[in-house]
Amino acid sequence: MSIWWSLHLRREAASVPLARRLLLGTMETAGVDPDVSYDLSVALTEACANAVEHGGCRDTDEASRDYRVTAYLDGEKCRIEVADSGPGFPVGGATLRGHSAAPAPDHAESGRGLCLIEQLADHVHVRNSPGRGAVVSFDKILKWREGALLGVS
Repeated sequence: MSIWWSLHLRREAASVPLARRLLLGTMETAGVDPDVSYDLSVALTEACANAVEHGGCRDTDEASRDYRVTAYLDGEKCRIEVADSGPGFPVGGATLRGHSAAPAPDHAESGRGLCLIEQLADHVHVRNSPGRGAVVSFDKILKWREGALLGVS
């Protein structure tokens, strides 16, 4: 058995905890180990916060005011994708180095989101389309509680 869901959200700060709560509720119901659920929920929070803050201009067309979150729980793996239609990551800039984010300086107030996602997930992939948006996808091998609804035997 597998579960997937997709949300189309406004680029507003209030949308971030909504996505996080839905993910945590889904994982709890399915029987995912709480430590794994927590790691994925923090990674999702970071990806959503990036989409809200950097995913487009609020004064432009309707599409850039929204972003999409999709989660797949299937067997031993969870994959999460957060897609926006904003300017994308700067090409050749300090924000993106291949598929890895460069760490922010110690004194910076932001800029650690992608690094944190890389630490919490097993695999991270960033698709960048400058001027048309970015997709951050990450996955993690799941651990299950005893008697889990979806757990792999």
